[in-house]
Parts: sequence; structure tokens; C-alpha cells
Amino acid sequence: MKDRKISISPAQIPTIPLDFQEYPVKEMQRRALEYYEKIKQRRTVRDFSVRNVPVDIIENCLRTADTAPNGANQHPWHFVVISDPEKKRQIRVAAEKEEHEFYTSRASSEWLEALAPLGTDENKPFLETAPYLIAIFAKVYGINEQGKRFKHYYVNESVGIATGLLISAIHNSGLASLAHTPSPMGFLNKILWRPEQERPFLLLVVGYPADNAKVPDIGRKTLDEISTYF
Repeated sequence: MKDRKISISPAQIPTIPLDFQEYPVKEMQRRALEYYEKIKQRRTVRDFSVRNVPVDIIENCLRTADTAPNGANQHPWHFVVISDPEKKRQIRVAAEKEEHEFYTSRASSEWLEALAPLGTDENKPFLETAPYLIAIFAKVYGINEQGKRFKHYYVNESVGIATGLLISAIHNSGLASLAHTPSPMGFLNKILWRPEQERPFLLLVVGYPADNAKVPDIGRKTLDEISTYF
């Protein structure tokens, strides 16, 4: 078999000077530590307040998520912001149905034992209480102007990074969040009218924590446990 020759055309996207702000080393050290001190306060919250959140806060957090590095600059994600009470109710009903199946038959005993200390169950009232749900979809493929499919690259990696930036931006803005992943999540396509090329990736619950909100008393791993240096 002859080697296939691949012809690569010159880049068509024009370039611009990099807008990069360099800091003195001591300033970099300070900024890195300050960000860590802020982000380490982030906790997954399950008790939300009904307090309203201005939508422009959510919009700017989504703009932050869209800055994530992604395969071939295809932005293989779509965010659906849900504040409508009826849509939230439909999502809760569908999610709790899947969660009931998970806790009663799908989950292994090992998985249930791992979840037990967190006190989670099939009841998800936060899906209606919180002012916003953000359904994150991974766009498995694209469709061009001629209606033809084209492949997206590194979809899971790209959407995962964007989701991480979104969670960080939400915390930085002063709000709480919960990453919710009922399985399967195909009901989101139906309820939110999303096309088949979009796969539900995660359902993010966003709002103020309730005044009486509590979180599990758990710690994080040490740097030695999560990293190796050569």
C-alpha cells in the first residue's frame, strides 16, 4: 500500500498580536496563591435559595466557558439556560425517574457504598429551587451549510475543560453550583428541543446557597497525593 500524501493548505485565519500580560515573579506567586485561596472555598451545594440572580451574571460566566481550548477551534458545546418553572419541573420529574432506577437497580453495591457518606438519594428538589439550570451539551458532530455532517475533534476533552471554566467562573462571581449527572440524560434533548447531534454532558445547578445550607465535612488531597515532579 502506498503512503497516502496529505496536502495541508496554508492557514486561512488571519493572525493578530498576542494580548498577553506578563507579571513580575512575586506578583505571579501572589496571584496564583490568591486564586487558590478563593477557589478552594468552592463546594458542591445541594440546598439552594430561590433568590433571583441577574441573567447577565450567567451570560458572562458562559462567555468565560467559551474561552476554553477546544479541538480545531470548533467549540463543540451548547449551553441551555433554564429558568422557566415548568421546564425545571419537567427536568426534575425525568431526572428523579432515572435516579430512582439508579439507586434501586442500576448502581452496584460498591458505588452505593461510596455515595453513602454524602447522603445523596433520588430526591432532587434543587432542580426546581435554584433559579437556573444550565444544561451542557456536547456537539458530537457539526452540520455545514449544505446539510452535510462533519466531524468534531476532542469533544469530551473540550467540553470538560469548558465546564470546568464555567464552574470556576460561577464560583468567582459569588454563586454556588452543583454538577448533576443523572444517567441516562437523553430526556434533556426532548425537554429542551436539542438536535440528535448534541449529547447531554452535564446539568449544572446554579444560584445562591440556602441560608441553612450544609456540605459534607470532607477534605481535599495533599499536593503530594495528586502530583509528581521530575
